[in-house]
Amino acid sequence: MKTILIKCGGSVIDDLSTAFFNSLKDLESEGYHLLFVHGGGPDINDLLELYQVPQEYINGLRKTSAETMEIVEMVLAGKTNRTLTAKLSSHGFNAFGINGSDGGFLQADFIDQERLGFVGDIVKVKTEIISMLLNEKYTPVITPIATASNGEKLNINADFAAAAIANNLQVDHCIFVTDVQGIIINGELVSQLSKEEIESYIHADQITGGMIPKVRSAVNVIEKGLQNVRIVSGKETFFNQGHWIGTEIFAKEGILR
Repeated sequence: MKTILIKCGGSVIDDLSTAFFNSLKDLESEGYHLLFVHGGGPDINDLLELYQVPQEYINGLRKTSAETMEIVEMVLAGKTNRTLTAKLSSHGFNAFGINGSDGGFLQADFIDQERLGFVGDIVKVKTEIISMLLNEKYTPVITPIATASNGEKLNINADFAAAAIANNLQVDHCIFVTDVQGIIINGELVSQLSKEEIESYIHADQITGGMIPKVRSAVNVIEKGLQNVRIVSGKETFFNQGHWIGTEIFAKEGILR
């Protein structure tokens, strides 16, 4: 089964365009089965601010108290997942929302409970759940919340959740959806880069500003074991008649093809 995992950040879900969904249809016509993992950072931040819950990040991970965890799940499962599932459904996809903690689908260990609270790293993915849905022509939409061995729910970085699921399912492609087409160097979209080249371009100030966290996210999941990740735009066409539009990032330069 040919599969593509698509990770959508919370900041881009509201801006997904008809052209983006048409690209997904083109991928389906090429025989690919699609599944989604989503974040929800901006909405989580807004609700934490509304309830005056302190916010803190440690090494890029949201410190998650019990109170914060309640809000994280409320937003991810109650709003963001519903929004993305509804958008997919309205464009003809048989979308099926899943909270990662349902049925022990995503299982995780605490990373450092004293420093980070209820933040986890995935140790097991029940791939049979996804395979069942894909075989029945559903499009899974997955919330990055996992269950610890003691039954408590853990907040999972959406990038890392995408990497874990992609690795366990051995997907054909892992796509990160952003608000830009890909990485622009010297005014031109670059179709392929290695992890090492990206670091060089960052140090040379050729990858700057808001692009840095986008490529860092892709590099982070490669360091979780993926061989390649593709950055594409959620605002326009990214796949058309077999042609990809975006930047593919490889773990090693020698893998480029």
